[in-house]
Amino acid sequence: MCGRYATTRSSGELSALFESSDDTDGLLGPDHNVAPTDPVPLVRVSPQGHRSLCVGRWGLLPHWSRSAAGAARMINARAETVATSRAYAGSFSRRRCLVPADGWYEWVRRPDGGRQAFYLTPRDGSVLALAGIWSVWGSGADNRLTFSVLTTAALGDLAEVHDRMPVLLPPERWSSWLAPTDEPERLLIPASAEWLAGLEIRPVGAAVGDVRNDGPHLTARVPAVTPQELTLF
Repeated sequence: MCGRYATTRSSGELSALFESSDDTDGLLGPDHNVAPTDPVPLVRVSPQGHRSLCVGRWGLLPHWSRSAAGAARMINARAETVATSRAYAGSFSRRRCLVPADGWYEWVRRPDGGRQAFYLTPRDGSVLALAGIWSVWGSGADNRLTFSVLTTAALGDLAEVHDRMPVLLPPERWSSWLAPTDEPERLLIPASAEWLAGLEIRPVGAAVGDVRNDGPHLTARVPAVTPQELTLF
């Protein structure tokens, strides 16, 4: 999975969709070009035991990290090793979250040497829940909630644009992902082929490649390019 995605729903809409409290304090706005370390919504279980929609920064910082400098390299955790990784294992065991997204971006090499961006998103416009893990880093004014998205081997047509994909959680699996368990590895169940077939692989323009760009035009379809014509990165 590349390091960009879109999340544009309001906190009110997300809290309704995920049946959570809204603890974002009005800090969220639509973002069509989320990049590492950006503040974005996530859903976790609060200390009081209910679902909470809050703001986290993309790039997990373990509590023992000496600085925040490495956050941009910690945006994705591999499902195959998350349970044994020093950086991620504690969060995977006890601090799992849902990361709301409209879709995510991947890039494929064109025959001319350039790059073609694709936006992967539900055809029906429904929300995606990416499997995430979170941690709190720092203290006082430097205290921040951080998270990573779990990735796994790409399945079905998604393998045409990248060999990795986020771990996607259909709505019926949201509760189990958030609930305490002694065997979190059993939660890493691939989404069904039928559910994955509901995802569109949409060619989009080059503007998304610049993190300074934002807006709905980034997800607009451009003249058709099939992934089969291109080369994976």
